[in-house]
Amino acid sequence: MAEEKEKIQNRVVVVDDAVELKCSYMQKFRLYETRSNFYMIGRDKSRTSWRVLKIDRLDPTELNITEDLTVYSEIECCDLLRRIHEGNKSTGGLKFVTTCYGIIGFVKFLEPYYMLLITKRRKIGTICGHTIYGIAKSEMVPIPHPTVRSKMAYSKDENRYKKLLCSVDLTKDFFFSYSYNVMFSLQRNLTDHNTTGQSLYETLFVWNEFLTRGVRNNLQNASWTVALVYGFFKQVKLSISGRDFHLTIIARRSRHYAGTRYLKRGVNEKGRVANDVETEQIVFADARDGSPMKISSVVQIRGSIPLFWSQEASPLNIKPDIILSKKDNTFEATRLHFENLVKRYGNPIIILNLIKTHEKKPRETILRAEFANAVRSINKNMKGENRLRFLHWDLHRHSRRSKATNVLTQLGKVAAYALKLTGVFYCSLTPNLTPEGLFQYSFTGNKNSIGNSLTKQASMDKDVDREAEVNNCYYSGDENKEYSVRPEMLQAGVLRTNCIDCLDRTNVAQYAYGLTALGRQLQVLEFSESPYIDLDNSLAKELMAVYESMGDTLAFQYGGSAAHNKIFSERRGQWKAATQSQEFLRTLQRYYNNTYADGDKQKAINIFLGHFQPHQGKPALWELDSDQHLTVGKRGAFPEDENVRPTIRRSLSDGNIKDSTIRDLNVTNCQQSSNIPDKHRHSESTPDIFTCGSAICHCRLIYGGMVKDQYCDTDHICYDEHGDCSNFVDLDWLSSSGNSCEEELLERSTSISSENIVNELRTEINTSASDSGSSMKGRQSVEELHKQGKYSESFERWVNYGEMLFV
Repeated sequence: MAEEKEKIQNRVVVVDDAVELKCSYMQKFRLYETRSNFYMIGRDKSRTSWRVLKIDRLDPTELNITEDLTVYSEIECCDLLRRIHEGNKSTGGLKFVTTCYGIIGFVKFLEPYYMLLITKRRKIGTICGHTIYGIAKSEMVPIPHPTVRSKMAYSKDENRYKKLLCSVDLTKDFFFSYSYNVMFSLQRNLTDHNTTGQSLYETLFVWNEFLTRGVRNNLQNASWTVALVYGFFKQVKLSISGRDFHLTIIARRSRHYAGTRYLKRGVNEKGRVANDVETEQIVFADARDGSPMKISSVVQIRGSIPLFWSQEASPLNIKPDIILSKKDNTFEATRLHFENLVKRYGNPIIILNLIKTHEKKPRETILRAEFANAVRSINKNMKGENRLRFLHWDLHRHSRRSKATNVLTQLGKVAAYALKLTGVFYCSLTPNLTPEGLFQYSFTGNKNSIGNSLTKQASMDKDVDREAEVNNCYYSGDENKEYSVRPEMLQAGVLRTNCIDCLDRTNVAQYAYGLTALGRQLQVLEFSESPYIDLDNSLAKELMAVYESMGDTLAFQYGGSAAHNKIFSERRGQWKAATQSQEFLRTLQRYYNNTYADGDKQKAINIFLGHFQPHQGKPALWELDSDQHLTVGKRGAFPEDENVRPTIRRSLSDGNIKDSTIRDLNVTNCQQSSNIPDKHRHSESTPDIFTCGSAICHCRLIYGGMVKDQYCDTDHICYDEHGDCSNFVDLDWLSSSGNSCEEELLERSTSISSENIVNELRTEINTSASDSGSSMKGRQSVEELHKQGKYSESFERWVNYGEMLFV
């Protein structure tokens, strides 16, 4: 904990109050042309600063851009344009082309360069006064003048590449901001000041990094381009007890290993996973009468199971077999993936695995076993506080046997525990009356006060540390003013949810987490006294609508159809026959797109992201069997591509929640021993842990890809004496009474109402309350947990001590 605090404090940039920082964002542009050049005229919102960019049109194959470093007034800029027109009258003069709102980038296929422009934008929301925009219309403008283009510029292959790129619909699900780093979470925007300018584009959520690379490297700035984030953005106004607040849901899709459902599965050799999406939930209310604005955010993620596995779409098989590769027996890529997550979010990493536990023909269960082996292998080399928290819960089975309310209630309890481990981000800041841009944050407060605030990040206490005040610079026009920011809580760690596609089941779980987080956020914002929101509350229904919309959007992007929303439909009271019909049609739509349309969609993504660059004399993209055949090389026919690497190489992503503390999450020894060991001591031979449902129960351990059966003679937690302890939980134990066997669990509902759980908790209070109470700030003791709800003892012990549990 202390070490992580020191890291955070070292990241704090301390500057003198007198340092003058420049903040000028160009937001509107006009494109003019002569026979020899394009002239891009950019201005800021206040119309005080005008800049000029010149793009050569006489070179048919190269991109030559020159930026005029002079800052003009409006009158001076008009005079400059008049003189350009006069000087080019012999060749037609200066002509207006279009108004635009930013450069998306430049791209070259076989000969000419093209410029991609945002020609219409639409406002989709605001964050701390900073406007977030979507793209309403875009345009691709060829750079060379028609008189210098060769026949290659009009060739069939050139037109086909243009058509592929244009199939990426920029008006759907892309968004940007001139003044707010929308590729980062709120927490990172307020705590990390080292990523600015061009480095913003190199982060994993900026999709036009490749398209803007040339112009950014040439000009050594990013003033003329906008950073596009792909995913989902929605902001709604809600109310509770007559008080209004704003809810913002942002989903950011990673550009690494990006693609479609059957063409991008699992992990690549650099630890990047398919369908990697970060979801952030921001809650704030408008400040009034100059009072500080309180704002809170929480982040969760989804991503494909980080193993080497695949499925091949086939017209003859609507459910292709899962092919698990054994190319990485040491789980190196899986380890890189989780190291990446720790780098981005800190510890703990909580994994919620929703795939099936029982199948007549093994498909998902193959991955479940291998995923368990991978996490076990990784945890062997990790200290207790850094070990992965792994939860198994078969959502499909529970949704078939229980009502939607019960399923969401169960997931809500998981979410509550995850939030206790990670906390949420919360701060207060003074609003700028006319916010013009968030150029840079500079902390000038006492470092010790920041450290004091970190110890409170998971606390629900309303009496926050008033010494945790630091200064923050906002800019309004040309006037610099200081406003205070109090980071009173920080999120440390993240919940990672997955199913097979990370679409349908995952979205249900993320909604349950979002609902639990919303209750917590409204509590810290002092909108409510209780952190709990009932599923029948109007807020729960409105939040469900937003998450359902997000789920549909992400499902279209990756899977080709809207999400399967059986649980949401049931909660809305939709007629069952109508739901079944809707689900059937979506299955057909997804099947068709996966089989017949995803190939071209994947090619378009590879072109857009620069994973493939066409060259004359080299095979065309559509002549390759798959994108896995792309070669790697900065100067070769194909670009450096993160999808395929010849060797495993560590590469940690830039992420969002960097300034976070490491939680004290340690592991206990075998329950067969009556004493709980010192939580600050870790044994290398700590055994694997099992759950047992009865006095003599049947337990299953998946080890090395094989299933071993053991019998246990205790009604608590059983251990494999030859294994090594990891942090596994099968969430079927949430619905168990602690004294029923596995066969009975399969037939039970998911309600948590057994008196046996209460009795077991009572017997454990004397032995574990002191340890659990002192483990970390924000973690509940067993007594507190007992007061708030009834949980199985095995799940309580996992939360407090990080044990590994199986059913």
